[in-house]
Amino acid sequence: MRIRIVDAFTDRPFAGNPAGVLLLDAFPDDDRLQKVAMEVNHAETAFAHRLPEGGEADWALRWFTPVAEVAMCGHATLATAHVLATTGAHQGPVRFATRSGVLIATPREDGSITLDFPTAPLTEVGVPDGVAEALGAEPRTAFDTGPNVGDLLVELADEKTVRGLTPDHKALAAYSSRGIIATARAEDPSRGYDFVSRCFFPNVGIDEDPVTGSAHTALAPYWSARLGSAELTGLQASPRSGRVRTELRDDRTLLSGRAVTVIEGDLLA
Repeated sequence: MRIRIVDAFTDRPFAGNPAGVLLLDAFPDDDRLQKVAMEVNHAETAFAHRLPEGGEADWALRWFTPVAEVAMCGHATLATAHVLATTGAHQGPVRFATRSGVLIATPREDGSITLDFPTAPLTEVGVPDGVAEALGAEPRTAFDTGPNVGDLLVELADEKTVRGLTPDHKALAAYSSRGIIATARAEDPSRGYDFVSRCFFPNVGIDEDPVTGSAHTALAPYWSARLGSAELTGLQASPRSGRVRTELRDDRTLLSGRAVTVIEGDLLA
């Protein structure tokens, strides 16, 4: 197996969100995929194989964290599309068959890649008891993000509060199937972003995800409604950090960013 480590949602190495990418002839058994993802030990490892011509998709794609398979992953999809484009394995837009339906990734002339993902359905819920204590800040609002994303989205008072969070990760696990998205409006939009976020996913073995494409399918409709614009840029303010350009198109959200391959080698086991 040829394996690559790709930093996604960044234009420079050692930033953004790293993902393992393996292009296969077919998927081995699930236990094998999970063990490889555990060995890679990044937030997600993507496994893809080519599909027969003439179908609704070009490649099959699955994503695994070190401890579980997930229904949707933006940064590992971006990383996979980057590998396909830069190695010549696939040219032009690529259609991925996934657990979240067919997802399309389109390379752009400027070197970025745009992902076409389903927009997360947001349902306002009461702020659950104990969330403020577990997060270390009082949420203004809370929203369920639906089955594909599986997070609780909470808005906090300001950007400084989001950046300063030091949550109790174990305690956060009780409030959603994957974790918590904490967000706030940008303090100064002239810096090139409209909102900030941080993502904590204890239920899939990730204390803090560096840059989360799937979370932006919920952040895009949330902030587009509040800021009155279909096109926005989000900054995920993790230690590695990264930016995601979003465009809301009704039930679809376009996520755009760049990627950089930093490691390439052979899996020998």
